[in-house]
Amino acid sequence: MTTLYFARHGETVWHAEHRYAGSSDVALVPDATAQAAGLAAWAGTAGLAAIVASPLSRARLTAEPAAEAAGLPLRIDPRLVEIDFGRGEGMSPAELAATFPEDWAGFERQPARHPLPGGESGRDGIARAMPVLDELAAEFPDGCVLVVGHATLMRLMLCELIGLDPDWYRDIFPALDNSALLELDFPYAGESNWPGRARILGINVPPLSHTPRVQPQAVDVAVSPE
Repeated sequence: MTTLYFARHGETVWHAEHRYAGSSDVALVPDATAQAAGLAAWAGTAGLAAIVASPLSRARLTAEPAAEAAGLPLRIDPRLVEIDFGRGEGMSPAELAATFPEDWAGFERQPARHPLPGGESGRDGIARAMPVLDELAAEFPDGCVLVVGHATLMRLMLCELIGLDPDWYRDIFPALDNSALLELDFPYAGESNWPGRARILGINVPPLSHTPRVQPQAVDVAVSPE
Protein backbone atom coordinates (compact mmCIF):
# COMPACT_ATOMS: atom_id res chain seq x y z
CA MET A 1 0.00 0.00 0.00
CA THR A 2 1.36 3.40 -1.02
CA THR A 3 1.26 6.48 1.19
CA LEU A 4 0.20 9.37 -1.02
CA TYR A 5 0.66 12.97 0.00
CA PHE A 6 -1.20 15.66 -1.93
CA ALA A 7 0.02 19.24 -1.56
CA ARG A 8 -1.57 22.24 -3.19
CA HIS A 9 0.80 24.75 -4.76
CA GLY A 10 1.67 28.01 -3.03
CA GLU A 11 -0.55 31.07 -3.06
CA THR A 12 -0.93 32.88 -6.39
CA VAL A 13 -1.59 36.50 -7.33
CA TRP A 14 -5.20 35.56 -8.15
CA HIS A 15 -5.85 33.83 -4.83
CA ALA A 16 -6.99 36.82 -2.76
CA GLU A 17 -9.71 37.71 -5.28
CA HIS A 18 -10.70 34.05 -5.73
CA ARG A 19 -10.13 34.15 -9.46
CA TYR A 20 -10.34 30.85 -11.30
CA ALA A 21 -6.78 30.07 -12.41
CA GLY A 22 -7.38 26.67 -13.97
CA SER A 23 -4.96 25.90 -16.79
CA SER A 24 -3.66 29.50 -16.85
CA ASP A 25 -0.04 29.84 -15.76
CA VAL A 26 -0.47 32.28 -12.87
CA ALA A 27 2.43 33.66 -10.85
CA LEU A 28 3.01 32.95 -7.18
CA VAL A 29 2.99 35.71 -4.56
CA PRO A 30 6.31 36.46 -2.76
CA ASP A 31 5.10 34.72 0.41
CA ALA A 32 4.80 31.46 -1.54
CA THR A 33 8.57 31.08 -1.22
CA ALA A 34 8.14 30.54 2.52
CA GLN A 35 5.27 28.11 1.90
CA ALA A 36 7.46 26.07 -0.45
CA ALA A 37 10.31 26.17 2.07
CA GLY A 38 8.07 24.65 4.73
CA LEU A 39 7.08 21.85 2.37
CA ALA A 40 10.75 21.31 1.52
CA ALA A 41 11.78 21.10 5.17
CA TRP A 42 9.22 18.33 5.68
CA ALA A 43 10.14 16.55 2.43
CA GLY A 44 13.77 16.28 3.51
CA THR A 45 12.73 14.14 6.50
CA ALA A 46 9.79 12.20 5.04
CA GLY A 47 11.53 9.28 3.33
CA LEU A 48 9.81 10.03 0.02
CA ALA A 49 10.30 7.69 -2.92
CA ALA A 50 9.12 10.18 -5.58
CA ILE A 51 7.81 13.71 -6.05
CA VAL A 52 5.47 14.46 -8.95
CA ALA A 53 4.03 17.83 -9.97
CA SER A 54 1.76 19.52 -12.45
CA PRO A 55 3.65 21.35 -15.21
CA LEU A 56 2.09 24.71 -14.35
CA SER A 57 4.71 26.99 -12.81
CA ARG A 58 2.83 27.51 -9.53
CA ALA A 59 3.00 23.76 -8.84
CA ARG A 60 6.46 23.20 -10.28
CA LEU A 61 8.04 26.07 -8.32
CA THR A 62 6.38 24.83 -5.12
CA ALA A 63 7.65 21.29 -5.70
CA GLU A 64 11.24 22.07 -6.78
CA PRO A 65 12.57 22.93 -3.29
CA ALA A 66 10.96 19.77 -1.89
CA ALA A 67 12.60 17.63 -4.56
CA GLU A 68 15.99 19.22 -3.87
CA ALA A 69 15.61 18.71 -0.11
CA ALA A 70 14.62 15.07 -0.61
CA GLY A 71 17.44 14.40 -3.08
CA LEU A 72 14.96 13.30 -5.74
CA PRO A 73 14.38 14.28 -9.36
CA LEU A 74 11.17 16.22 -9.83
CA ARG A 75 8.78 14.38 -12.10
CA ILE A 76 6.44 16.53 -14.18
CA ASP A 77 3.20 14.96 -15.38
CA PRO A 78 0.87 16.98 -17.65
CA ARG A 79 -2.09 14.87 -16.55
CA LEU A 80 -1.97 16.66 -13.20
CA VAL A 81 -2.70 20.10 -14.66
CA GLU A 82 -5.65 21.93 -13.09
CA ILE A 83 -9.17 21.74 -14.53
CA ASP A 84 -9.49 24.04 -17.56
CA PHE A 85 -12.16 26.63 -16.76
CA GLY A 86 -12.39 27.81 -20.36
CA ARG A 87 -13.76 31.32 -20.75
CA GLY A 88 -14.05 31.54 -16.98
CA GLU A 89 -10.28 31.63 -16.50
CA GLY A 90 -9.25 34.69 -14.51
CA MET A 91 -12.79 35.55 -13.45
CA SER A 92 -14.21 35.80 -9.94
CA PRO A 93 -17.48 34.08 -8.92
CA ALA A 94 -19.31 37.41 -9.09
CA GLU A 95 -18.00 38.06 -12.60
CA LEU A 96 -18.91 34.54 -13.70
CA ALA A 97 -22.44 34.90 -12.34
CA ALA A 98 -22.89 38.20 -14.21
CA THR A 99 -21.29 37.06 -17.50
CA PHE A 100 -22.49 33.44 -17.74
CA PRO A 101 -25.52 33.24 -15.42
CA GLU A 102 -26.94 29.95 -16.72
CA ASP A 103 -23.57 28.21 -17.03
CA TRP A 104 -22.51 29.43 -13.61
CA ALA A 105 -25.77 28.21 -12.07
CA GLY A 106 -25.23 24.77 -13.62
CA PHE A 107 -21.64 24.71 -12.41
CA GLU A 108 -22.70 25.60 -8.88
CA ARG A 109 -25.32 22.81 -8.84
CA GLN A 110 -23.13 20.08 -10.36
CA PRO A 111 -19.55 21.32 -10.73
CA ALA A 112 -18.17 17.94 -11.82
CA ARG A 113 -20.75 17.56 -14.61
CA HIS A 114 -21.23 21.13 -15.86
CA PRO A 115 -18.06 22.80 -17.14
CA LEU A 116 -17.79 26.53 -17.54
CA PRO A 117 -18.07 27.74 -21.18
CA GLY A 118 -15.31 26.23 -23.29
CA GLY A 119 -13.91 24.42 -20.26
CA GLU A 120 -13.32 20.89 -19.04
CA SER A 121 -15.72 18.94 -16.87
CA GLY A 122 -14.54 17.74 -13.49
CA ARG A 123 -15.29 14.17 -14.46
CA ASP A 124 -13.02 14.47 -17.50
CA GLY A 125 -10.31 15.83 -15.20
CA ILE A 126 -10.67 12.82 -12.92
CA ALA A 127 -10.43 10.45 -15.89
CA ARG A 128 -7.14 11.94 -17.09
CA ALA A 129 -5.51 12.27 -13.66
CA MET A 130 -6.45 9.07 -11.83
CA PRO A 131 -4.11 6.85 -13.92
CA VAL A 132 -1.20 8.84 -12.49
CA LEU A 133 -2.03 7.58 -9.00
CA ASP A 134 -2.50 4.01 -10.19
CA GLU A 135 0.90 4.11 -11.90
CA LEU A 136 2.62 5.54 -8.82
CA ALA A 137 1.06 2.90 -6.57
CA ALA A 138 2.27 0.17 -8.91
CA GLU A 139 5.78 1.65 -9.05
CA PHE A 140 6.06 2.33 -5.30
CA PRO A 141 3.79 -0.25 -3.62
CA ASP A 142 5.30 0.29 -0.16
CA GLY A 143 6.64 3.82 -0.61
CA CYS A 144 5.67 7.40 0.11
CA VAL A 145 4.95 9.74 -2.81
CA LEU A 146 4.30 13.49 -2.85
CA VAL A 147 2.00 14.90 -5.55
CA VAL A 148 2.02 18.71 -5.89
CA GLY A 149 -0.95 20.04 -7.80
CA HIS A 150 -4.16 22.04 -7.73
CA ALA A 151 -7.13 22.48 -5.41
CA THR A 152 -10.03 21.69 -7.74
CA LEU A 153 -8.52 18.63 -9.39
CA MET A 154 -7.25 17.25 -6.08
CA ARG A 155 -10.65 17.62 -4.39
CA LEU A 156 -12.35 15.95 -7.34
CA MET A 157 -9.85 13.08 -7.22
CA LEU A 158 -10.30 12.80 -3.46
CA CYS A 159 -14.05 12.30 -3.88
CA GLU A 160 -13.39 9.65 -6.49
CA LEU A 161 -10.86 7.90 -4.24
CA ILE A 162 -13.17 7.67 -1.23
CA GLY A 163 -16.28 6.71 -3.21
CA LEU A 164 -18.26 9.98 -3.10
CA ASP A 165 -20.08 11.85 -5.85
CA PRO A 166 -17.49 14.36 -7.16
CA ASP A 167 -20.26 16.96 -7.53
CA TRP A 168 -20.00 17.26 -3.73
CA TYR A 169 -16.33 18.20 -3.70
CA ARG A 170 -16.84 21.86 -2.71
CA ASP A 171 -19.20 20.97 0.15
CA ILE A 172 -17.16 18.11 1.60
CA PHE A 173 -13.72 19.64 1.03
CA PRO A 174 -14.30 23.42 1.00
CA ALA A 175 -10.61 24.29 0.88
CA LEU A 176 -7.11 22.87 0.55
CA ASP A 177 -4.55 25.11 2.20
CA ASN A 178 -1.56 26.23 0.17
CA SER A 179 1.40 23.84 0.61
CA ALA A 180 -0.38 21.86 3.34
CA LEU A 181 -0.46 18.05 3.27
CA LEU A 182 -3.30 15.68 2.53
CA GLU A 183 -2.27 12.12 3.45
CA LEU A 184 -3.84 8.95 2.02
CA ASP A 185 -3.36 5.20 2.07
CA PHE A 186 -3.82 3.98 -1.52
CA PRO A 187 -5.02 1.55 -2.69
CA TYR A 188 -6.87 0.70 0.48
CA ALA A 189 -9.26 -2.22 0.80
CA GLY A 190 -11.60 -1.92 3.77
CA GLU A 191 -13.36 -4.77 5.50
CA SER A 192 -16.87 -3.60 4.58
CA ASN A 193 -18.65 -2.97 1.29
CA TRP A 194 -17.37 0.60 1.23
CA PRO A 195 -16.77 1.61 -2.42
CA GLY A 196 -13.70 3.78 -1.88
CA ARG A 197 -10.11 3.03 -2.88
CA ALA A 198 -8.23 5.22 -0.40
CA ARG A 199 -8.24 6.05 3.31
CA ILE A 200 -7.74 9.65 4.47
CA LEU A 201 -5.15 9.96 7.24
CA GLY A 202 -4.88 13.74 7.40
CA ILE A 203 -6.03 16.87 5.58
CA ASN A 204 -4.67 20.43 5.61
CA VAL A 205 -1.80 19.33 7.84
CA PRO A 206 0.97 21.97 8.12
CA PRO A 207 4.10 20.22 6.79
CA LEU A 208 6.35 21.19 9.69
CA SER A 209 3.91 19.66 12.21
CA HIS A 210 3.69 16.31 10.40
CA THR A 211 5.59 13.30 11.72
CA PRO A 212 6.86 11.03 8.91
CA ARG A 213 5.36 7.54 8.93
CA VAL A 214 8.60 5.91 7.75
CA GLN A 215 12.15 6.34 8.98
CA PRO A 216 14.03 8.22 6.24
CA GLN A 217 17.30 6.85 4.91
CA ALA A 218 20.33 9.04 4.41
CA VAL A 219 20.57 10.57 0.95
CA ASP A 220 23.09 12.72 -0.80
CA VAL A 221 21.40 15.97 -1.70
CA ALA A 222 22.62 17.58 -4.91
CA VAL A 223 22.48 21.35 -4.56
CA SER A 224 21.83 23.23 -7.78
CA PRO A 225 24.14 26.23 -8.40
CA GLU A 226 21.16 28.21 -9.69
